[in-house]
Amino acid sequence: MSRASQRREVLRATAAERGLDAVLVTNLLNVRYLTGFTGSNGALLLRVDGRDLFGTDGRYTTQAGVQVPDVELLVDRATVPALAREAVRSGSGALPARRIGYESHDLTVDGLHGLERVLADAAAGGTVPELASVRRAVEAQRAVKDPDEIESLRRACAVADQALAELAAEGALRPGRTELEVGRELDARMLALGAEAPSFETIVATGANSAIPHHRPDQTELRSGDFLKLDFGATVEGYHSDMTRTLVLGQAADWQREVYALVAESQAAGRAALAVGADVVAVDAAARDVIVAAGHGDHFTHGLGHGVGLEIHEAPGIGQQGAGTLAAGMAVTVEPGVYLPGHGGVRIEDTLIVTGDAPELLTLTSKELLVL
Repeated sequence: MSRASQRREVLRATAAERGLDAVLVTNLLNVRYLTGFTGSNGALLLRVDGRDLFGTDGRYTTQAGVQVPDVELLVDRATVPALAREAVRSGSGALPARRIGYESHDLTVDGLHGLERVLADAAAGGTVPELASVRRAVEAQRAVKDPDEIESLRRACAVADQALAELAAEGALRPGRTELEVGRELDARMLALGAEAPSFETIVATGANSAIPHHRPDQTELRSGDFLKLDFGATVEGYHSDMTRTLVLGQAADWQREVYALVAESQAAGRAALAVGADVVAVDAAARDVIVAAGHGDHFTHGLGHGVGLEIHEAPGIGQQGAGTLAAGMAVTVEPGVYLPGHGGVRIEDTLIVTGDAPELLTLTSKELLVL
């Protein structure tokens, strides 16, 4: 049984537990997770009786045959309505679905109304199936990675590690260059090393800009004595890495070393708190309390971390407003920061895998304060 088919069986069991006859999966990343399909138009009708249908349009017939060989194919440009009509029809041993799950976070209000009309027309005066949200059932599955996914994440992190190491060794991180130049070169290096794309818009922030958590690179020049914050990642086989390192160009001032040491202590506490069964709020607190105790609580303005995988931000969220506990196989970031407006800021971030023992560190670039 393929990984994709195993994942479908898990969703099938969830659907049965919720009293559903079928689930209409429309989120493209969830479709990819459940089928292996990477095209831009695809949806899955997963039936509890096992008679699944994968829908796409004529552009992807060949691709679907290769990537989704174990699910019956339906070719129709209007993929979702076509699958909905099939859910209502009987024949070939399949019974009409009476209760259909849908992804309410993916379907627009207009899309939901359209789906209701399609089902009413397809029922032709008979009983119209009930629609019930499955909420983020597939995302909940995706939160725990299987061995193949973890290996893809390892490769993505290795690409990012190597790209930064090469740029630092070649002197590319030096005064006089702009944030944009450094960001574009870092992106190009990750692509040259095998990344499909950067994980997100690379953050390069120097000087006072480093105090802005999600600063967008601009023409600001790197200067001696400034912090340089780099937040970036590589996408490999659809999976994202995420890492932040903060450097100092030239001589580091005492206040810079103090702030860096504080964030490093906080980050170590957060990493140590990652354990099977740990409450995500408690994990956040383990790192945050270190910064609060030092009087910088107001300067740590975001959550401690998040899940990574097919999306750069996915479940679980690790923060003060988070919910739930960690499980073995979850891929998460730990990324505390202290941001001093007008002066500079430090963030240190790793991607890790939660295990039954100590978490596995995937981003291996040193966290010692690097002074270039």
